[in-house]
Amino acid sequence: METSSLQQVDLHQPCEDVISDNIDLETVLKECSGALDLFLNNRFMDALALLKPRRNQSMYHAMGYSSILVMQAGMTFEPKDMDAAMSSLGESLQTCQKFRKKVGIIESLSNFFYRQQAERLTEEEMHAELCYAEVLLQKAALTFLDESIIGFIKGGMRIRNSYQIYKDCQAMINAMEDKEKLTSTLTHFRGGVSMGIGSFNLMLSLLPSRVLRLMEFLGFSGDREMGLSELRSGAASNSLRSILSTLTLLMFHLYISVILGIGDGDLKEAEALLAPYKNKFPNGALILFYTARIAVLKGNFTFAQEKYLACIASQEEWRQIHHLCYWELMWAYSFEQNWREAYHYANLLSKESKWSQAVYVFQKAAILSMLPEEEVTELGENVVQLFRQVEGLRLKIAGKSIPTEKFAAKKAQRYVSSVPGKLVVPALEMMYVWNGFTVVGKRPELTENILSTLEKTEDQLRNETHPSEYHQDDECLVQLLKGLCLRELGRLVQAEICFNRVISSENNIRHDTYLVPFTMYELGLLHKQKGDITKAISVIEDAKMNYKDYSMESRLHFRIHAALNTMGSFAAKLPPSRTPA
Repeated sequence: METSSLQQVDLHQPCEDVISDNIDLETVLKECSGALDLFLNNRFMDALALLKPRRNQSMYHAMGYSSILVMQAGMTFEPKDMDAAMSSLGESLQTCQKFRKKVGIIESLSNFFYRQQAERLTEEEMHAELCYAEVLLQKAALTFLDESIIGFIKGGMRIRNSYQIYKDCQAMINAMEDKEKLTSTLTHFRGGVSMGIGSFNLMLSLLPSRVLRLMEFLGFSGDREMGLSELRSGAASNSLRSILSTLTLLMFHLYISVILGIGDGDLKEAEALLAPYKNKFPNGALILFYTARIAVLKGNFTFAQEKYLACIASQEEWRQIHHLCYWELMWAYSFEQNWREAYHYANLLSKESKWSQAVYVFQKAAILSMLPEEEVTELGENVVQLFRQVEGLRLKIAGKSIPTEKFAAKKAQRYVSSVPGKLVVPALEMMYVWNGFTVVGKRPELTENILSTLEKTEDQLRNETHPSEYHQDDECLVQLLKGLCLRELGRLVQAEICFNRVISSENNIRHDTYLVPFTMYELGLLHKQKGDITKAISVIEDAKMNYKDYSMESRLHFRIHAALNTMGSFAAKLPPSRTPA
């Protein structure tokens, strides 16, 4: 059981945080809904102020208050914000615990074997279970940032406990005879259960097969369709947590499916989910942000840029939301190869945001590398010095390097020697790392422009009189990126030639060994596009099974998992040895 390091509040001492009257569940939910409206209207501090006085007497006030602090900590990465969030979460668990069903040792053991049924709990106790599970999950997320194996284990245990409680809550809902006649407060409960069960199933379904099998052995489930269905139910439930289900679905369609998948997020559903909030909170920063993101994925970069700027102008309380917009604006301008504007936002990130200084500085140097040297000098920048800073800026989470930072540091190693080995198209390479070619592919004229840049680079490499040790790696990188452009333009035969050039050069690649497995994956998608599903699966399986210990390996395995999922019905027809695991 979770315990808090905070002391219990002495109810006999005057304190602004203590409210002596007991308020019923319906009033609590209504007041917290008001705080949520304040939050969505960019009044973040007002939302905290509304929740704070009752956070020791109401499980929902406690959960809401700590949730906002967790969001703030996740955006800033500041130790003081992390500590404040962790302390608040501990206090929230303690508050939720007050409302949970009190059980003795015998009954506790009995419940271990025969999980609690709805009729054994009051409605308040049911809500307490749900809130406890949600706070526990948030605490697990912060615990993972502790750079120790103990922190990692604690986080894992909390996630497991949270998931089990959500399953118990789902069983309570299922045990109710007439779900259509739920009280208003039970509607909030069901919405919360849908959000929790849906999020777990959706997120776990993204894991590579071997990891997912282990998680299922431990009692988790990773059913994507169930996850999406539960989240859609939660989003439509008109409950306190409807917005959380909506935001989870938006995150899946607009980010996860792009970065860790094949870019097949449902933009129509995303627009439909966002529509009611756009009407209710037209100037809400989160709403403007996701409106802009949808525009990016549709290829409407100019409209997206306008909306990101509107998001920045909408509030000053949380400048971290500005940083999210800077990141997006950097890419929106990069897709257009407007490197000067892209540099502006990369520079702001490198100066203001603490999320990943190694990536920001690398990105800034990569963008500057795309500009003529005289422009770089005019901006007062030194590309070599920037690349040399990257290694020293790397972070570790749970004792592990962040893959994108590790990738950036490895690429920047070229600049460490007294005679730096120049990266050829580093900004376009990073665009690929974030799966940006599937986005810019919505705009054929911009894809043609990028292809033209790659062909000029190809000519320069071909005409080098004294090739460096990186020459073959650079040529293969250009061929991979060319192949992506050609595939997006529908020139599949030419794209296949480019991909095969990379694969046939495998033995000559000295540093960027990630190029071959990633290229095989892209070739597999090309075969899928041509309609040859059997060959697509065979090539992608080859990339999955026969390559290891290369940069961004886990990211590729996520993408492979997503790709094979889309071809699952065809995979079943293959011989057992070739069927995706």
